[in-house]
Amino acid sequence: MRLTRSLLVVTLLSSLASFATGCDKSSSSGGSGNAGGEGGAAASSGGSAEGKTKVAFLLATLQEERYQKDKKYFEDKATALGLAPFTLSADNDNAKQLSQLEDALSRGAKVIVVQPTDSTAAASYVSKAHAKGAKIVSYDRSIKSDDLDVYVSHDAFKVGVIEAEEAVKATGGKGNYVLLDGQSGHSVVAEIDRGYMSVLKPLIDKGDIKIVVERNHDSWSPEQSLKTMEDAIAKTKGDIQAVLANNSGMARGAVQAIQAANLGSKKIFTAGSDADASNIEYVCEGKQTIEVLKDIKPLAEKAAEVALALSQNKPIEGATGKPPTIAIGVHLITKDNAKAMIVDSGFHPAKAVPACK
Repeated sequence: MRLTRSLLVVTLLSSLASFATGCDKSSSSGGSGNAGGEGGAAASSGGSAEGKTKVAFLLATLQEERYQKDKKYFEDKATALGLAPFTLSADNDNAKQLSQLEDALSRGAKVIVVQPTDSTAAASYVSKAHAKGAKIVSYDRSIKSDDLDVYVSHDAFKVGVIEAEEAVKATGGKGNYVLLDGQSGHSVVAEIDRGYMSVLKPLIDKGDIKIVVERNHDSWSPEQSLKTMEDAIAKTKGDIQAVLANNSGMARGAVQAIQAANLGSKKIFTAGSDADASNIEYVCEGKQTIEVLKDIKPLAEKAAEVALALSQNKPIEGATGKPPTIAIGVHLITKDNAKAMIVDSGFHPAKAVPACK
């Protein structure tokens, strides 16, 4: 009996030792399996994330309504293409954007898609990126460098042409005009203004049209443009026939100044571009005459496609000139086509522009 008990104790101890050893092995294996499972999954995921080409999207600002769309569409498309995108915003600060470029390069971005805060100052970005083996895509605004890899933008010249042509039609090509320009040094400002002048200059030379006020506005500020418009109204005693604004925000400032001065009944021709929801609402209400739609989705998605091609050293389809340039089309928006072009297309939801029925 004593022997049997001894054997039983030995057997139990042996079983427990075996169980403990098994647990150790299992735990060790599972730990390493877990580390390998998590680490494997992490490695697989990390490897997959690390294996994806990092692409930086450097925006001048996220303050304007439209740039939230630029960010979303670019990141969605880049991710779908197998890239690893990240977005930084410079708040219209040149020094901050330069710092963000250097940060993006230190994070291993192989392609940097940048909307420059200043087209001339951004020339240094190209050499800095190339020195690190990265490519540069100038987005929405040009970078003044012969070595730029690709430029993707809306047709800003056409924006100016559309606004000016519609103004001439509305005013009979006569009267006092106000030009509200964006921030000085931006290529888009120069291109839109070049579009204005391609239409207006012959009429200005004839004396039929007079530019009574033309001013640049820091950060494309609606508040500054409102003040400019108030000054123009005071200067001319309200004798203004047309206002051409480089973007939606400045057009809003103009509309607000016109309404505050009780000049709404004069139906002063007013144009902007970007098609912000509040401006489209103004158009449908009759407070603003036209907007120019610069559709964001095709622009942002094309930039993501270009980034992929550059990362793979493939040719850029559809690019022409030097630097290789891709221009995305723009569209006239009036009260008559606003619902079809803006609401039905999904650019803005119906609830954002209730007057556009």
